[in-house]
Amino acid sequence: MSESSPGLVDEARPLGALDSFFLYTETPSSMMHVAALLRFTLPPGAPADYPAQLVDEIRREAVVQDPWNRKLKHPKVTPPPLQSWVVDQNFDIDYHFRHSALPSPGGERELGYLVSRLHSTPLDLDRPPWELHVIEGFADGGFAIYVKLHHALADGGTVLRMLMRCLLVDPEVTDTPIMFAVPPLRAEPGPDAAAPVRRGVLDRIVQTISLPMKAVSATVAAAGELGNVAGQLGAAVGRYVKPDDGTDRPKLALQAPDSILNRRIGRNRRFATQELDLTEIKRIAKARGATVNDVCLAVLGGSLRRYLDELRELPERSLVSFVPIDIRPKGDDGGGNAVGAMLVEIGSDVADPLQRLAAVCASSRAGKAPFAELSLPAALVYSMSFLGPATAQAVISTAGLPDPIPTTFNVSVSNVPGPREDRYFRGCRLEAVYPVSIPYHSALNVTFIGYRDKLDFGFIGDRDVVPHLQRLAVYTGEALTELGSAVDAAGAAN
Repeated sequence: MSESSPGLVDEARPLGALDSFFLYTETPSSMMHVAALLRFTLPPGAPADYPAQLVDEIRREAVVQDPWNRKLKHPKVTPPPLQSWVVDQNFDIDYHFRHSALPSPGGERELGYLVSRLHSTPLDLDRPPWELHVIEGFADGGFAIYVKLHHALADGGTVLRMLMRCLLVDPEVTDTPIMFAVPPLRAEPGPDAAAPVRRGVLDRIVQTISLPMKAVSATVAAAGELGNVAGQLGAAVGRYVKPDDGTDRPKLALQAPDSILNRRIGRNRRFATQELDLTEIKRIAKARGATVNDVCLAVLGGSLRRYLDELRELPERSLVSFVPIDIRPKGDDGGGNAVGAMLVEIGSDVADPLQRLAAVCASSRAGKAPFAELSLPAALVYSMSFLGPATAQAVISTAGLPDPIPTTFNVSVSNVPGPREDRYFRGCRLEAVYPVSIPYHSALNVTFIGYRDKLDFGFIGDRDVVPHLQRLAVYTGEALTELGSAVDAAGAAN
């Protein structure tokens, strides 16, 4: 059992509205945990058993800080009433902090298989909902850290910020804490009152969507912003209907095309990685008046076009991506969730890479526009409105019923900012950090993190619905090369 953190007050902490949403939408096939995979090289002169020594050292020193020793007050109630985080009085560090090894000699392929298995198992909600695995056995002598936690505890951006507290720019500092020993995080205020537990598929759909929406909407109403949110949703519907008038105004289909990416998924996952040159992406973005995110979405549009075409499953209309947006106020790195969202067409129906990028830019600008007019609570209500159909689909799928609800998006794509300089953990240099996210309503999630001069991509998908996932990762690198060549050719022509 771990030593308790000093000065901890054992008081119940209500979950925030969006945090509750991620808890309510947990299903056996759509497990709502996020993860990160960090690859390290050993410091010069380190012994071969350095990773094992590191594990023993951390386990001896472990003082688990709040909130890592907190669990749900009502883990067995589904759907739950008002939930709170309470201290786990029987916290067991050996359950959460684990030591694994790859088959020798281990490499990226073996690591991918292991991460796929680890990400396919649900978190135990009777315990604090997180795990941290130190993985050794690499042929180069390095090691990896895989950390998994429930999305109700924190969003991906917050997870990265917590991890960065444990990674320093100075390789000589060797006594930095590991994630579960970092200082406590601020929690988002929860809803005011408990809601009754309801039974049945329809009731669960209504409760799953309405409870978090009701809690946040109360805040929005108090600020007199319900009219603003309704107006932005109405304008969004107008923008999201493709015009037939031949205009080139920003457009996005509210209903995404049918795709194999929207088949019902199981619990088994497949994980793949890719690294892209951030300098090249920024060069392309500057040359074409785009953002880094626009370029990445266009590159994914190109790679998915090729991948699905080979499977003879390419829709005629563009795939639609669900793109989370970090709307946390600047300087706030607290816990909980502060994530908005927009829908963006990724141009998978466009063969020319430059035209594809232009289409993505127009769609992205249309998706971002409403957030300039909305406060944080209003932006949450607006964003959760897009997730309503997907949430209902997840609940219906769990019940094994036919799905009558139209598809709103085909793939989730997230961008998490990261550090630009080298980082170290107890003298070991961080070589890459790959996000491992959630395939939710879609069989594929692509998340990327900026680190140093590159973007580290993590592809997580359903093992059966999305075959040969590493092939898609390779095509993503080749799509960036194709786009860069097209930019050069256009520049030379001018």
